[in-house]
Amino acid sequence: MSVVLETTKGDLTVDLFIKERPKTCLNFLKLCKMKRYNFNRFHHVERNFLCQTGDPTGTGRGGESIFGLLYGQQAKYYEAEQLPVLKHTKPGLLSMVNVGDNMLGSQFFITLGDNLDFLDKEHCVFGEVVEGHDALLNINEAICDENHVPYQDIRITHTVILEDPYPDPPGLEIPVHSPEPTKEMLDSGRIAADEDINDMEGKTAEEIEELIAEKEAKARATILEMVGDLPSVDAAPPENVLFVCKLNPVTTDDDLMIIFSRFGKIVNCEIIRDRQTMNSLQYAFIEFDNPKSCEDAYFKMDNVLIDDRRIHVDFSQSVSRLQWKGKGRGVEFVGGKAFDPNKEDYKVKGQFEREQSKRISSDQHSKRYAPHQRQRDFQQRDKYQGGREHREDRDGRDHREHREDRDGRDRREHREERDGRDRGKHREDRDGRDREDRREHREDRDRRDHRDHRTNRSDFDNRGRRGERDNREERRNHDRDHRERRRSPDRSQKQEDVSAQKRIRRNSSPKKSHRARSK
Repeated sequence: MSVVLETTKGDLTVDLFIKERPKTCLNFLKLCKMKRYNFNRFHHVERNFLCQTGDPTGTGRGGESIFGLLYGQQAKYYEAEQLPVLKHTKPGLLSMVNVGDNMLGSQFFITLGDNLDFLDKEHCVFGEVVEGHDALLNINEAICDENHVPYQDIRITHTVILEDPYPDPPGLEIPVHSPEPTKEMLDSGRIAADEDINDMEGKTAEEIEELIAEKEAKARATILEMVGDLPSVDAAPPENVLFVCKLNPVTTDDDLMIIFSRFGKIVNCEIIRDRQTMNSLQYAFIEFDNPKSCEDAYFKMDNVLIDDRRIHVDFSQSVSRLQWKGKGRGVEFVGGKAFDPNKEDYKVKGQFEREQSKRISSDQHSKRYAPHQRQRDFQQRDKYQGGREHREDRDGRDHREHREDRDGRDRREHREERDGRDRGKHREDRDGRDREDRREHREDRDRRDHRDHRTNRSDFDNRGRRGERDNREERRNHDRDHRERRRSPDRSQKQEDVSAQKRIRRNSSPKKSHRARSK
């Protein structure tokens, strides 16, 4: 069997345990049917614990069961059902409030946390929320005062019974319309449920900026917790650690410890270095034994000149020394704990000594990583003397290094310029040689072509002259043969015979033609 509770934070759909708690479910269903829960406010809300309602007066001391409405004040409460045992094991369980002596009325609460076992033997579970967990989360996030009363009213506006398996008791008069709330019921002295809340109203511009910055910081912290970079949203950096940046690379841990030790006892001073080259990354963390010394150093040392560098000092925002103990168990400081002015044991007993034994002193650090660092003519100076000599030595080293770097750059630039000129000359010579080779190649080719052409032409001329000579020789031979034939007697007789035949044929041919014409 289900009931819908419409609230100002959203709708809650509730399933009732009819078989396990029949009497309690009857009481709850008939009260919903009589509209007795309309405009009841959640007068008690504890985050991750429970939210309580069902009292028409809104004080937590009123309310009566359906049997009190039917049979009078002697039946205002009824005895709770204890078997079977239902436990408060998860959020969203509905349980009737025990008003004393295991008696129940109209008030009930909804659990907002897990494993509330200490409520099992005192209060009676009769249902659970199956839909509307977003509304439960909104109720859980409500802002309350020290008595767990919300500053803005959260009310049940209406109840809808989806199915009622119980018949109505005799004498129960069901209202046709929802009753109007009384003035005393609405006048709770709190912000109305439908009233808009403006967090910025009545605040100055600085307060508004601070509020916005706080919300943005909380949102960023939530994101860092989700990605695993922050152990907890509420994790805050230690208040006794100072962050120093823009340091000179030649500044050492001992230098910072001597300079900052006038503000108080320094627990740890460490310049962060590169893991491979062990060169300074130009920022450091200085840990004091109390926040007061850290605050004094912050106000006095910001923008101070150290080793010809203007340093910047701020409170550390690093939480790398916070160790997460697990969900719901908080965090602790690795090697220490938060400062407590009422206790003298600022550090965990024995923990600081173990951490100090793991750390490397400045002397041991210089000996161990000497091969990885540039050799310097450095001597440990006294705390109060030798500052000028140290600065002069350091300035001399810096001047020499600067001069060497400048000379090295000049030599490198001169060498590059010379190489460039040499490359230019070599390129020009090579191009000149290539042009000369191409010119000679063209001239050789032209001479070869001219010689071949002249040779071919002389051959042609020789062949022509030889042909003409052969022709003349052939004509002379023919003429000689012709003359010889004409001189021979046989040839002359034959010619005479031929001549005679021609004359006879010439004389006889006209006559034949004349006879033919006469015919």
